[in-house]
Amino acid sequence: MYVIAHLSDPHLDGSEEARSRLRRITSYVRSSSVDVVLVSGDLADHGLEAEYAELAGELTFDVPVLVLPGNHDVSAPLRAGLAALVDSPGDGHPIHQVREVGIARFVLLDSTVPGAGHGLLSDKSFAWLDGVLREPFDGPVFVAMHHPPLALHHPVMDQWMLEEQGALAEVLSGKPITAILTGHVHNAIVTSFAGHTVRGAPGIRSTIPLPFEPPTAPTGSVVDPTAHPGLAFHVHVDSEPLQTVYRYPR
Repeated sequence: MYVIAHLSDPHLDGSEEARSRLRRITSYVRSSSVDVVLVSGDLADHGLEAEYAELAGELTFDVPVLVLPGNHDVSAPLRAGLAALVDSPGDGHPIHQVREVGIARFVLLDSTVPGAGHGLLSDKSFAWLDGVLREPFDGPVFVAMHHPPLALHHPVMDQWMLEEQGALAEVLSGKPITAILTGHVHNAIVTSFAGHTVRGAPGIRSTIPLPFEPPTAPTGSVVDPTAHPGLAFHVHVDSEPLQTVYRYPR
């Protein structure tokens, strides 16, 4: 059994509220038995050096920690503040990584556009991704990125969705991928894309009520900061479908 603790969207901003919500999740993970921790973007709220310094102190576990950027993150301070957690050539954007942890390989994509909220991958990124996924690997392969390849059908969030999804589907189709792991929408999401399962982690900092749900966000806000923070556990067992369990520690 191989277990991934999948966290997303802590949006650390120096406030006690953001810090305490993240600690509720990290404390729960430290009391669990997992093989790796993945944090799928929007690590910091403003992309400031101080926010990444704070995050580096919070993401301390006895297992490897993988991080990737979200649209609130900024490449240079992220690379500097989380240097011990990032393995990506260069000193700027994008921050693509390939990490092997135990039996699994993680292809960590930077789906961000500097200064923008939507996601987009360049032709160069598509070529890199295609090459990595063609490499032989005897074990589960997870592709992780901040922006999920889906429309949330939310009037605000869909302004910041992943663009050029057709081109991504061409690259991913037929590749040996165990699952696509995402964040960004602050909700637990299970869907499929290009023949692969997509599992999105809930938001730590807040939740985004969807149009068909009772409104819980404050007037004029997209997010509900009072909803319980959550995380996903992805459980891989050879010859069995991937299982995902969502938890919302109190």
